[in-house]
Amino acid sequence: MQRLFFPVLLTLTFLVPAGPSAAAKPKPHSAVQDCPECPAMVTLPGGAFDMGSPDSEPGRYAVEIPQHRVKVGRFAMGRTEITRGQFVAFVEETGHDAGDRCGTFEDGKHEERSERNWRNSGHGQEDNHPAVCLNWNDAQAYVQWLSRKTGKPYRLPTEAEWEYAARAGVGAAHYWGESANQACRYANVMDRTGGIQVPGVTWETHRCTDGYAYTAPVARFRANAFGLHDMLGNIWEWVEDCWHGHYKGAPADGSAWTSGSCEKRVLRGGSWDNDPRNVRAAKRLWGMPDLRIDRYGFRVVREVRSD
Repeated sequence: MQRLFFPVLLTLTFLVPAGPSAAAKPKPHSAVQDCPECPAMVTLPGGAFDMGSPDSEPGRYAVEIPQHRVKVGRFAMGRTEITRGQFVAFVEETGHDAGDRCGTFEDGKHEERSERNWRNSGHGQEDNHPAVCLNWNDAQAYVQWLSRKTGKPYRLPTEAEWEYAARAGVGAAHYWGESANQACRYANVMDRTGGIQVPGVTWETHRCTDGYAYTAPVARFRANAFGLHDMLGNIWEWVEDCWHGHYKGAPADGSAWTSGSCEKRVLRGGSWDNDPRNVRAAKRLWGMPDLRIDRYGFRVVREVRSD
């Protein structure tokens, strides 16, 4: 099918609360695409924020401390996660091999299955769903392709950029506030729908209904104050950083933390199968860079010149 491309320019007004963790004053920003197959990007203002979780946050993990002040520069971030359709365009143009096995949750079991992959995750995905069953190496191949295609510097977000973008000036556990049970207006999480329709769910669910048992189409839920969708829930997102089990010695300038062992990489955001404790802006997860799971995907950033 022939693709028709009309440049996208959406004016977004951000309401960023004031306070010590405020990212920026309210101002209009725009979402643009650099090519027909490219993701829509929102330019975010630079700012400072408190990264990690405070002592008072229920459900916090030790890997989220110490909470520390980080300053990030201006950058553009994907308004949504990379979709299956966008990944199809990449594979068709490059011939990239994203594997033929994926770990999925089916019939109450987490197992690697040879019949599952990004084309067939087992959950009835369409092209407007986030691409899953992708590892960190697949994500790197995609951003390198985008950079070549557009002549612009695309990459994965740093962990600090990701959390800054997810919080959008909000210091609470979620960008909608402290209550986990308000999640279903903003995020696709393990809710009452999943608790009923997904076989084998034995963990706590959110006490609300989002209408999706597995992945949802991107941008189906309310955006945060930066105009970004699905920063929490739907799928886990790979970021650039190597895994460290704490924030002692972490960069304060928003750069990727790549010192030490890079045997493991970081994922952020939680997914459709996560309970309230694991859907928070500060929540961190690690994965081997070659690991493909039906809840793992990514979104991209593009560097923006600071004038």
